[in-house]
Amino acid sequence: MSERLVVWHDGNCPLCRREIALMRRLDRRGAIDFIDAVDAADQHCPIRREDLLARFHAREDGVLLSGAAAFAAMWRAIPLLRPLGLAARWQPALRMLEWLYLRFLKVRPRLSALLR
Repeated sequence: MSERLVVWHDGNCPLCRREIALMRRLDRRGAIDFIDAVDAADQHCPIRREDLLARFHAREDGVLLSGAAAFAAMWRAIPLLRPLGLAARWQPALRMLEWLYLRFLKVRPRLSALLR
């Protein structure tokens, strides 16, 4: 039996809050534990909090994932998005998603500022 998926997010980021709210609505089976890394007790943080907040992280079957791989794990847990998450298991697709994610991280502060 696999463990529940754990997703850490930045509760202070308006963009992240909106995205996680959408993912919660799509997670009708309740398969994901969403943890606000800003408020998480130290025992819930598998790495330094600063590192946890700098990139998107998830723990799938005991393995800590970061960036596009963490998004793909979250997508696999949501039936509507599962095909995207499964496609990301193909390494060329995951590399492309990670490349896009790294570019997104550069504009994320500006997008968050617009939503404040």
